[in-house]
Amino acid sequence: MASLTSGTDLIYGMQLPIQSLSKTLRVEWETTATVGDLRDIAVACDDSPMSFIGVCDHIAIPDDEYSANMSTTWYDTVASLGYLSAATSRINLLSVVLIAAYRHPLLTAKAFGTLDHLSSGRTILGVGAGHVENEFKALGVDFSTRGKLLDETLDALRGAYDGEFVSFDGPTISYADVGVSPQPAAGSLPIWIGGSGKAAWKRTGRRGDGYIPMGNPLDTYPEIIATINEAATEAGRPDATFDIGWMPGLFYVGEPSFDPGPWGTSGSPEKLADLIGTARDAGVNTLHVRFANQSKAELIDQIAAFGEEVWPLVS
Repeated sequence: MASLTSGTDLIYGMQLPIQSLSKTLRVEWETTATVGDLRDIAVACDDSPMSFIGVCDHIAIPDDEYSANMSTTWYDTVASLGYLSAATSRINLLSVVLIAAYRHPLLTAKAFGTLDHLSSGRTILGVGAGHVENEFKALGVDFSTRGKLLDETLDALRGAYDGEFVSFDGPTISYADVGVSPQPAAGSLPIWIGGSGKAAWKRTGRRGDGYIPMGNPLDTYPEIIATINEAATEAGRPDATFDIGWMPGLFYVGEPSFDPGPWGTSGSPEKLADLIGTARDAGVNTLHVRFANQSKAELIDQIAAFGEEVWPLVS
């Protein structure tokens, strides 16, 4: 297990647009954007100081009230990251987040081991328990035990990389004397755990290398970090370091010609850098950023402006 930041460095990255069209998050231009547009944005991120780009995961969106604002467009995570690995050269590739319970851990180990091999060691496996109950039902997976299943899946997944031929025997997952190759370049994958509550924080400490937040306020981070560290100590990992993520909302460098909404923060590079400094003081070392925009060109401009004008003030 290894964190990217070693617990102290400061890094940032973003979930890509276009690859998921949730009605609550998408910008209108994304609905008609092309694969070339997605590639161009990934390349712009690769050309910036950004450390990672992310692609989401849903398989089958149900036609129900809970999912009404999700839309049905969610690109396949591994296929998308594999495509983008060939278009980029240095940026890390994150699943944000893979619902690991939807797949046998050997399948996930094969897919992400191959992705890491093809991308020369640039893969981060971000996982979560999942939240769309009828999607679980469609896939024949028990929604009520998803947390326990995720824990077992993580153990079985890491075990797949322990040697050339490996075995695992758990309550619901077992395999014996099988080999999964190619394996990750470093022998294992950085694993980031997504979620908003204590179960995710404890899972990070026990089994993860980083934490992917789901809109947690900055004033909750003392509790988050303490819970992660306590869980790590209880799991026999007292010296573990973690990539502690925070989502600051929408950034805009300068003053936009439109209302960035209640979650937007716009202004001078110094203003944005001060906010990031506050997060750093709270123990955050990994920023999951998004940029307010109304077009592909404006988004690419914002990615460049943040990297050139804001990041040197805080890195």
